[in-house]
Amino acid sequence: MKTHLVFDFTINKENHTVLVKREFNASLSHTWDAWTKPEILDQWWAPKPYQTITKSMDFREGGTWLYAMKSPENEYHWCKNDYLQIEPLHSYTGLDAFCDEEGTTSAEMPRTKWTNIFTENTNNNTTLVSIVAQYESLEDLEKIIAMGFKEGFTMALSNLDDYFENK
Repeated sequence: MKTHLVFDFTINKENHTVLVKREFNASLSHTWDAWTKPEILDQWWAPKPYQTITKSMDFREGGTWLYAMKSPENEYHWCKNDYLQIEPLHSYTGLDAFCDEEGTTSAEMPRTKWTNIFTENTNNNTTLVSIVAQYESLEDLEKIIAMGFKEGFTMALSNLDDYFENK
């Protein structure tokens, strides 16, 4: 892994957002596939020792990714991402939620509006993913941060580094 890859994580309480810029040692097409194909997402999305298990994925505008993060104790934590906008090999926006196994959204947990933008640097064969995670309120943002969002997402992104390194 290249140790000089970009990684910025900024919490903006005023705008209720988390801004993440993360560079990967992979081409645009490989990075895009890693974020949009369930067989690859299942290999890196959950922070270790959790495992991602996709129940279904329909990667299109109006489609949904329904998945679980399985704990070492075999507990399933269900989530979904409803895809709102997709520009292939450039960006996608989705509305993420905690849910049950059937995809019914949990009313107790905040939803996250994710916007991911992919930019390739052909000079060194890396791809920068710029992420905005938007919350409806400061309370929602603070709840997610208190749950360990930064630590868990950082671990997941490191899993993606490992995936690319071993590919």
